[in-house]
Amino acid sequence: MNPPERGIEKMIRSDLLRLTAYQPIVPPDVLSQEAGVPIEGVIKLDGNENPYGCSPMVRDALAAYSFYNIYPDPEQREVRQALEGYVGVGAKHILAGAGSDELIDLILRLFLNPGDRVINCVPTFGMYSFCTEVCGGVIVDVPRDKSYAIDTRRVKQAIDEKTKVVFIASPNNPTGNTTSESDILELVKTGIVVVVDEAYYEFSRVTVAPLVPQHENLIVLRSFSKWAGLAGLRIGYGVFPTSIIEHLLKIKQPYNINVAAQIAAKESFADIEYLKNTVKAIVAERERLLAELENLRFLKPWPSQANFIYCAVLDGDARSIHKELQKKGIFIRYFDTPLLGNSIRISVGKPEHTDVLIKALQEIGGKGSG
Repeated sequence: MNPPERGIEKMIRSDLLRLTAYQPIVPPDVLSQEAGVPIEGVIKLDGNENPYGCSPMVRDALAAYSFYNIYPDPEQREVRQALEGYVGVGAKHILAGAGSDELIDLILRLFLNPGDRVINCVPTFGMYSFCTEVCGGVIVDVPRDKSYAIDTRRVKQAIDEKTKVVFIASPNNPTGNTTSESDILELVKTGIVVVVDEAYYEFSRVTVAPLVPQHENLIVLRSFSKWAGLAGLRIGYGVFPTSIIEHLLKIKQPYNINVAAQIAAKESFADIEYLKNTVKAIVAERERLLAELENLRFLKPWPSQANFIYCAVLDGDARSIHKELQKKGIFIRYFDTPLLGNSIRISVGKPEHTDVLIKALQEIGGKGSG
């Protein structure tokens, strides 16, 4: 006997019924349970988070704040003003979101009609394709070249009358390389909306944000999650032409940035030297980690301008390496897709994390990584 039809599913958008859920990373307490190691023994190198955490001034300000019962400023005035000085463009060009993920979704909701196309320079950050599908768009994958640089010729060839947006992560996640200003401006000339995701800007110092006011179709996104250690509070921001930002202000949720996130962002700028020093420490450790990984015969690490290093596995199996490290309480990302076959991504931790990781990788390599 056939089960009764579930009538409610007839009312759900058919494309969303088929949607594959985004696979997020999991928190340390869950990782601790999965690996069977105490939480203090977890070395979390899978989420590109800042191992040094936020500024101490953030923690103090959050503890001292007395008005959590009052709605936050829907226009984010103080945050946008603080960002004006940091980014170097007027506050009228800046909008904060609940992580840059929310801004990706807002941009696509603003521009996409059902069936409109979005160009995705793969391999890259999975939220671009996920949000496109949620918003009823069609994703068009344009592969990067062998060095993981975007192929502007192929991108331009993929543009048609239904194409609205192209996403460019720079530095790219998970490969860590940046895209040149000239390549970005070449795509801006096509007239489609060019979204440059600079979530890892503080580690590369490569940006096109100052160019946004000069171009009606250029957008830059950034995050507080990586450099400022605020991943758990979910705050990012975008730099937009004024002709776009006025419409985003209309369609965003009124109180999309909570009070705690707004306080944390402001206090981060008040303690900017502390955060610059943690970024310097991460960049220095990134270079040490790269050198150590280059000594392992079974891995091919790629130079990175972010806070992680991508490695091709030359001898063995990425999934097996992931599992062996997990048994030791070390968590990294692994990939097994056509464009990211048999590879891993390692977030940069503290020096002591690198030491434990490299020792574990040496043991895995010594036993045979397959």
